[in-house]
Amino acid sequence: MKILVCISSVPDTTSKINFTADKSAFDKNGIQWVINPLDEFALTKAVKLQESQGATVTVINVGDAATEPVIRKALAIGANDAVRVNLDPKDSYSTAKEIAAVAQSGGYDLILCGKESIDYNGGSVPGMVAQLLNQPFVNASVGLDVNGSEATAVREIEGGKETISVKLPAVIAGQKGLVDEKDLIIPNMRGIMSARTKPLQVVEPASSEVKVQGVSYDSVPPRAAVKMVSPDNLDELVRLLHEEAKVI
Repeated sequence: MKILVCISSVPDTTSKINFTADKSAFDKNGIQWVINPLDEFALTKAVKLQESQGATVTVINVGDAATEPVIRKALAIGANDAVRVNLDPKDSYSTAKEIAAVAQSGGYDLILCGKESIDYNGGSVPGMVAQLLNQPFVNASVGLDVNGSEATAVREIEGGKETISVKLPAVIAGQKGLVDEKDLIIPNMRGIMSARTKPLQVVEPASSEVKVQGVSYDSVPPRAAVKMVSPDNLDELVRLLHEEAKVI
């Protein structure tokens, strides 16, 4: 079985987010980049299938050369090889199209990814990949078993869980719960050293088509100053909640 795992390079959650002076782009200076956490759940699941079923695991990233340290970490976690599409992605569609092109030529049985990346939180790439490949798609999976040519995925729904069986090839988008957090793999020295020699293929983009273009970015407005109200002054509290906070 051949598994393709899609990974995004995203800012560490502790990073301070800034934009360029003209607010036309994200300022990457001083940012620590990591594997998108939801993609890491998918990668760990793929490595477990590698161990239990002898699957080969390929990771794919759409990005420029700056994403290669993150790709190498994915290789250190346990992927067999990697593909980097040499493109600075501008929207979900261009990203999905490049992933689909690699997946189609590679003949993968299963495509795993996180349900969304924690930077833009669009959540649209996995579904687009499935549509472009005309393959079954299960989103927000918290459980996955593979038996021969069939995959059984579990996803959370309102009030319970839903179990879905699909024929392979298929696209499965996972989230927290796809594997236990304690099972997430921290690369050891052996993994880090072996990652240096594992194949990382760089391919040029198949298309330059972009559907969405970012125009400008704005930071979240700073929080307003806190107003202290005496516990004896309930009339003033009610007035503030009504006239300023507008919550009553």
